Amino acid sequence: MASTPAQEFLPGVVSGVEDLRRRASGARWLATAALTLGLSATAACSSDVPRPVAPSPGLGITPAAPSGRTPPSQTPTTTPAIGATRPGIRMVVVARPDGSFDITEDVMLPKATNILQVQLPVSGEQLPGMMTKTSPIATNLRILANGSTVPLISSSVTTTTDVPLTTAAANLRLTYRLSGSTVRRTESKPERATSAIRPLTAIVEGGLPTNLTVAGGELLNAVCPLLTETRCAVGNPPKLSVLQGIPADKALVVLQLDLPLSQ
Repeated sequence: MASTPAQEFLPGVVSGVEDLRRRASGARWLATAALTLGLSATAACSSDVPRPVAPSPGLGITPAAPSGRTPPSQTPTTTPAIGATRPGIRMVVVARPDGSFDITEDVMLPKATNILQVQLPVSGEQLPGMMTKTSPIATNLRILANGSTVPLISSSVTTTTDVPLTTAAANLRLTYRLSGSTVRRTESKPERATSAIRPLTAIVEGGLPTNLTVAGGELLNAVCPLLTETRCAVGNPPKLSVLQGIPADKALVVLQLDLPLSQ
């Protein structure tokens, strides 16, 4: 039987539809392959690019809280200051061009006392870095007990002595000038010196911590002869400091420093 035009046309239509299906399938395959390659490339690149890092708490930035929760309060914490808010001695030692020191001692005792014993640094003749006899003396002494001035028979201290307080006090401030405790090292560098420093306050509770800060010159080294580890310098010049929290009965420090130049 002879085929009609419609019958002749149908195989072509079927063939064309199948061709379109094959093309669509191929396009979908290509799109899937391209997407897969693109994702692989992105993953490969992302390993070399640092991702954003959440800010560290404690740098003044409050971390975001999970949804529905209030962020924790960032209350700053401070360490109680020795000699101010917890028992101990805090010394600020300001070097002068002549080798003397203007010293402030803030003292907080574990309990109130009505007698304060004062002492001077020992002579330098047997101290490391000095090995020369010295004659320390404290002058211009002023004592505040619980914020009130203590009347003194003498404002100079030449030996260990007891100072009576008008009322029992646990908070004290001593200001004075320490002289005669410095040895000049060389004529070529007259500012180079070693000096023996210790708290003027003699505390029965010898384990109380002592913090000493040196200003007014450049500290080069510090030795604490009464400690097991005698070198008590911390850091590196020009930002050298003295070990903090030394027990009061061992807080004898030999400073090596460059004194400030005369103005």
